[in-house]
Amino acid sequence: MTWNVARSFVFALAIVFVADSASWATAHQFRKGTPVLDSGSLERAPYRVDIPANWNGELVMLLHGYEPKGVPRATPWAQDEATTGFLADGYAVAQSAYASQGWAVADAIPDNEQLRTYFWQKYGKPGRTYLVGFSLGGLVSLASLEKYEDHYDGALSLCGVNAPATRVFEDALTALVAFDYFFPHAVGLPAGGLSDPTAADMDQESIITAAESALKGNESAANILAAHAEVSRAGLAGLISLQYLVLHEMKVRAGGMPVDNRTTNYSGFGDDAAFNKGVHRYSGDRTAIDYVARTGNFTGNVEKPVVLQYNNNDPTVPVRYHSIYPALTSAAGGKTLPLVLPAVGDGHCDFSPVQIRDDFKILTSWSSSGHRPVGP
Repeated sequence: MTWNVARSFVFALAIVFVADSASWATAHQFRKGTPVLDSGSLERAPYRVDIPANWNGELVMLLHGYEPKGVPRATPWAQDEATTGFLADGYAVAQSAYASQGWAVADAIPDNEQLRTYFWQKYGKPGRTYLVGFSLGGLVSLASLEKYEDHYDGALSLCGVNAPATRVFEDALTALVAFDYFFPHAVGLPAGGLSDPTAADMDQESIITAAESALKGNESAANILAAHAEVSRAGLAGLISLQYLVLHEMKVRAGGMPVDNRTTNYSGFGDDAAFNKGVHRYSGDRTAIDYVARTGNFTGNVEKPVVLQYNNNDPTVPVRYHSIYPALTSAAGGKTLPLVLPAVGDGHCDFSPVQIRDDFKILTSWSSSGHRPVGP
């Protein structure tokens, strides 16, 4: 896959008992104590807490990315691959698996918050608590900071889907109706098209295989779709499959069609007049549309440090998303705009451990000094 699913792998540690504590002063005693691995479940959400022997008294709430529904989950919840870098620098790391898979924003925000509360109650209030999210977890990190800003000292969104959910699902429907317009009746795909809300569920690999076969039959149209989506031609089938998964999953989660394109005027598809006349149109369910907005939109109203790091040629997060959150904070009258770092790597969530740690140091330095680094 070219996108981040959970950014996690199993890293075995011994589980040790840690006594309850009620203050940061008590928690600080763990700095030279025994490493801790604490795992279990909170309200159906698996969680994992790692505390290094040299704990510096600060906490990272680590938020994973999109996890396709049905993917087997390890027990205990596996350690995210980024955790080792934070532990090496002395930070405790807490990560929730969320109570559900897929576009789990509605669960992820409260699940992360209940884990933070659990950590503070059991191990004491840290000196500072930070949010670090990958991909979909980047969206969750920003939404969590907006909703619970008093509990956090800043957020780092890496390869984050840092756009309001309503925009994300509008883009998903656009990609699917465009594919259906240029490739109607594609072999191996639903008769009514990938955008059809009544289409039967398909697994991701089957969609990729069938979509790629169709795309090869009309490379001119495939290039139009890739250009509009701001994705490479090689990553187009993967993007289409992901858009199908999230849109159809949200239809079930929200209880109806979560987006309406009856009055949308599309552009950028060659003969736009013909496209707008022939493209599939769908009536959205108002309750479902409101659900998406309520559970995944931003206000931009945040004063704590926010650092955004993107990749080059990301097949999941288009370049047009990079400026959205800074624009929202500016419109909300924010005194401090997010810092958008120069893009690195190539792909989705393509970061080295060193880059992740360097980005996090930018956030922590900003938080501790109160001075925003020089940047855009």
